[in-house]
Amino acid sequence: MAAAAASRALLSGCALQLASEVLCSGARLLPQTRALHLCAPLSAGHNKWSKVKDIKIPKDAARSRVIIKYMNLIRVAVKEGGPKPEFNVALAQLIEQCRSKSIPKSTIDNAIKGGEKSKTAAQFLYEARGPGGCLLLIEVLTDNNTRTNQEIKRILMKNGGVLSDVGHHNFERKGVVVAERGSISTERALELAIESGAEDVQETEDEEANPILQFICDTSSTKTVQTALKDLGVHTLSTGIEYISNHTTPLAQAQLESTAALLDTLNDCPDVVRVWDNVVALE
Repeated sequence: MAAAAASRALLSGCALQLASEVLCSGARLLPQTRALHLCAPLSAGHNKWSKVKDIKIPKDAARSRVIIKYMNLIRVAVKEGGPKPEFNVALAQLIEQCRSKSIPKSTIDNAIKGGEKSKTAAQFLYEARGPGGCLLLIEVLTDNNTRTNQEIKRILMKNGGVLSDVGHHNFERKGVVVAERGSISTERALELAIESGAEDVQETEDEEANPILQFICDTSSTKTVQTALKDLGVHTLSTGIEYISNHTTPLAQAQLESTAALLDTLNDCPDVVRVWDNVVALE
């Protein structure tokens, strides 16, 4: 995913024209330096990449992977902030996300209990480059960093990647509000981002190929943006904190498939919690 902070760029392309229309129509005045980059080529690149990533995964296997991913995320959240969601914002957000994906309550409860017992595990971020020079940020939870480091290196080397000390500097922690796409047009999505105070909005798909919108904002503004979107009539699904890349790496079809294979293998590694990338399809 790619997001840009409002202080770093001027509105461009369709976003600039839309912002002018919103300002002239008497809507809430906003700084004209807000950066929103959702336009047709970028959106198409993200959507095409999301489909390539998931194309080789059978539906049942994809469902199992989603559950395992969220159980690992809950373990991390419990380790960092404790098992009570009323005192742990990250855990509360993950429980909300699990409910939106119909993950059973018993499974969530077991993950929380497992997180309480995994006190010896440590969390690490590995930075890597994949096929075509794309950037990857790999989050792991492990009780043996030496073993995990060697396994990550092996997977990367076998699939055209390499560990790097560059990737982390190209990703920022951001708040993400996920909403149903429904019949919302690209132009309306941009309007909603401006009106809700989001920094960016992305069109993509969830693990089950349902179209969704991701509204990107500062981590401290996540709840504010979610509330504003609800007030605007948007059905929000969940909120969370993610690493968002500052720029994208366009890849041709062959490189997309190689990167998808690399991500599949990384996600199958038991110690890997999740992987972020900055990939879009070359148009």
